Amino acid sequence: MRIENLTQTQSGTTVRIEATVIWEDCDRPQRDIYIQVDEAFAADLTANPHAFLTACVVPAMHHGERRVCIDEPICPELRNGLLTSLGWLSHWYGGQRCVPLIEASNRVRLPQRRNSERAASFLSGGIDSLATLRENRLNFPPEHPRSIKDCLMVYGFDIGAIETRPSEIQIFERSKALLAPIVVDAQATLIPVATNIRHLDDTIEFWIDEFFGASLAAVAHAFDRRISTMYIASGLDISNVRPHGSNPMLDPNYSSTDLQIRHDGVRHTRLEKVKIVAEWNTALQNLRVCTMNPPDRINCGECEKCIRTMTELLAVGKLSETRAFPVDDVSAGLLNTLTFHTVYQNAFFRELIEPLASQGRSDLIRVIEAKSQQFQKQLVWEEERDWKGAIKRFDRKHLGSSMYKSYKALRASTKRGAA
Repeated sequence: MRIENLTQTQSGTTVRIEATVIWEDCDRPQRDIYIQVDEAFAADLTANPHAFLTACVVPAMHHGERRVCIDEPICPELRNGLLTSLGWLSHWYGGQRCVPLIEASNRVRLPQRRNSERAASFLSGGIDSLATLRENRLNFPPEHPRSIKDCLMVYGFDIGAIETRPSEIQIFERSKALLAPIVVDAQATLIPVATNIRHLDDTIEFWIDEFFGASLAAVAHAFDRRISTMYIASGLDISNVRPHGSNPMLDPNYSSTDLQIRHDGVRHTRLEKVKIVAEWNTALQNLRVCTMNPPDRINCGECEKCIRTMTELLAVGKLSETRAFPVDDVSAGLLNTLTFHTVYQNAFFRELIEPLASQGRSDLIRVIEAKSQQFQKQLVWEEERDWKGAIKRFDRKHLGSSMYKSYKALRASTKRGAA
């Protein structure tokens, strides 16, 4: 992969940095990737090679590129960190992937001089990012260099994520208006950003499992003239940390000498974060957790994230106090529409059993217990931890899967006979 033609241009009231990405070892189309802001922030945006390199290395390895070449000076700290993160991803997900070479200019990018330190965070309106902002406000006085002064809201990640979908700019504008009072209350500056970095490969599994932490860091590097510390809110707590696209083993490695990336909030469970946000009324009234992006409201109240957050707010006694959702209670029927698919999803709901019990919500607890048992049974099967799994492993290792092949042939023969 080659990254070329780094430019910065202005068109009307927007300023854009852009680079051309050319794939060398896989059949993917050449693409111009960009990061764009309103002209009010033009002085803070630079065509920083760190931004484009950080955006490209993970997709490059995923698609088998042997190198990532950029003829620009790169900070050695960032280069080494990127290679470390790629090493973790290769270790976690294996397959045929190899860590690509990073080829950059022989010159080394030296740290830029800065008059003061300035911290920022990404803000989506969800529980994780709001908890990071709120706790920062409670812990750091405004004059502290780690006090968050800027909140970046990105179009092209959760809103505008899939290239083949129609434009979701109206949803972004509504969400921006929703977040505005939160940022004002936090005495910070909201910086709306647009990018197509995710479209290097916008498949959902790749985004979640490998790519989104690097993408967030890439946007942050474009602002390293303004920002010295960027917080990325953790989506998991310590007991549930697993291979994931934003992970405490990955995100700090996207730092350079100019910009420190911090993976924040991993020590808090999901319910602890909900309690932090629920005590901040401005955030409670303006929560945006829905990934369905309905055209007529902020939160649909029907998807997994909406139902989970509503149940969490119910567990802490705050659901009836927010206008962010279309209902002020969660029924067993609504909860029963869900299926637990991940270990951390299962853990998030199980954390609610005790507080729901204190409220006498045995109807919801029964659903959670049933869903959790179904998930555990499915997990045992997937991980081959039962006696059937032992037979499957033996068959693969010692018999070349001959038992499985015979079983498939017998099933096919039986179906033909029945027909």
